[in-house]
Amino acid sequence: MLRSHKINRSLYSWNAKNCFVPTSEIIAVEETDLNKKQRNSGKWQKMAKPHAFTVYYVKKARNHRWRCSDVTFWCVDEQLCNQWIQALKELLELQTRPKHLLVYINPYGGKRQGKRIYEQKVAPLFSLASISTDVFVTERANHAKDNLFEVNINKYDGVVCVGGDGMFSEVMHGLIGRMQKDSGIDQNNPKAPLVQCNIRIGIIPAGSTDCICYSTVGISDPVTSALHIIIGDSQPLDVSSVHHNNTFLKYTVSLLGYGFYGDVLKDSEKKRWMGPMRYDYSGFKTFLSHHCYEGTIYFQPAKHTQGSPRDKDSCRTGCHICRQSEQQLAEEHKKCGLKHEEDEEEWKVIKGKFLAINAVNMSCACPRSPKGLSPAAHLADGSSDLILVRKCSRFDFLRYLIRHTNQDDQFDFSFVDVYRVKSFQFTSKLLEDNESDVTDIGKKHFGQFCRDHPACCCSIANSTWNCDGETLNSSAIEVRVHCQLMKLFARGIEENCKEAASNQSTVEQLL
Repeated sequence: MLRSHKINRSLYSWNAKNCFVPTSEIIAVEETDLNKKQRNSGKWQKMAKPHAFTVYYVKKARNHRWRCSDVTFWCVDEQLCNQWIQALKELLELQTRPKHLLVYINPYGGKRQGKRIYEQKVAPLFSLASISTDVFVTERANHAKDNLFEVNINKYDGVVCVGGDGMFSEVMHGLIGRMQKDSGIDQNNPKAPLVQCNIRIGIIPAGSTDCICYSTVGISDPVTSALHIIIGDSQPLDVSSVHHNNTFLKYTVSLLGYGFYGDVLKDSEKKRWMGPMRYDYSGFKTFLSHHCYEGTIYFQPAKHTQGSPRDKDSCRTGCHICRQSEQQLAEEHKKCGLKHEEDEEEWKVIKGKFLAINAVNMSCACPRSPKGLSPAAHLADGSSDLILVRKCSRFDFLRYLIRHTNQDDQFDFSFVDVYRVKSFQFTSKLLEDNESDVTDIGKKHFGQFCRDHPACCCSIANSTWNCDGETLNSSAIEVRVHCQLMKLFARGIEENCKEAASNQSTVEQLL
């Protein structure tokens, strides 16, 4: 930890303030050429020829916001000044920080500000931290994903995506797919043990909601995210694979929603010309439609986890639940084997009519819903929170939705059930008869208001699965959670964002 007011009798700081900085949060150290005004001011005026260096560091503000600040030290002894510069740089070299990054920019996402945000707010910080970059501006959907299958990924220390949740999903699919391809893993096999990605992903938020960034950092702010990347933070993340009839469909890390959230997405896709406002319009329209869907859910409880969806133990930096759950799961796999464990463990079955079926691997918090869909969901415990909203009145469903914006328990309703699971399957009732016919019926009735029975739900054929903001073609799916399959340049949400890590080495120890 760097103490800035007076480090020793011969080294002074230009900013005469007490400042304690963990060495892990130092961004860069540079030799500084003092200008004439500084040399002729105050008590430094009598110094013969002062030598100086500047330390750039992370300054933590409210609401998990980070900023780059600096403090300048100087002394008359040039050798002492150089010793400090060298010692601090050696400390930074010992840490697992990125030196070369591959950057993908989506210029069309959100408010189309991705390129400007990167060039004006992020690139200067990367340059300050001596991080070299290869920048790739995408021109079409899946451009980044396709490029990741071709590029020499081993020469990079990480991949950065500038955009929204869709851009992150594209990069994630590219990295995971590339890793499985190189390892000879068949992604179409739903029971295949996937190979973990050893390359971290950094997210520079520039989208409409930026849910993944908000849930893993605590704020959607480009500068904060850039600083997490620079200092080399690492946050493991669970990833769920989605299959249909032994065919791989998608990976998901945040929301997999059927019913309400699927209908909202499908309707909003037709109104992209409205911009982000389309989600509000489609949400209101879908709420009035009030459709429910009949089907069967099979799931395996996540018995290895240490927490519960109903507890108040939220996932935070250095989460003990994620750590203990991962260890317990690893022991189970080592003892029994993955396939044996899945075959032997009991499956639970639930049938009914549902307004919404949501599976979340994280809280899915965002500025509009600070607690998210499941406040106690964990980022890396090898489980997903399965939320079932059964058929109810419009008024009760509205009460449920409002709970996502306040501090009340959104699971405290008789028509809402929540389970912590490690895998599940869903089959629509009508889909079991004839999938193609059902799809046609769903298209015919989708978006129509329930005029015949305005006070209750009407069951229609099929909804659409919302998989991290993208629609899935199949309503019958099989989902499996892969514990800590990938890592982000993040540290989770800090309990106290101004609390310094107590286990960091200190600069004073070098004296």
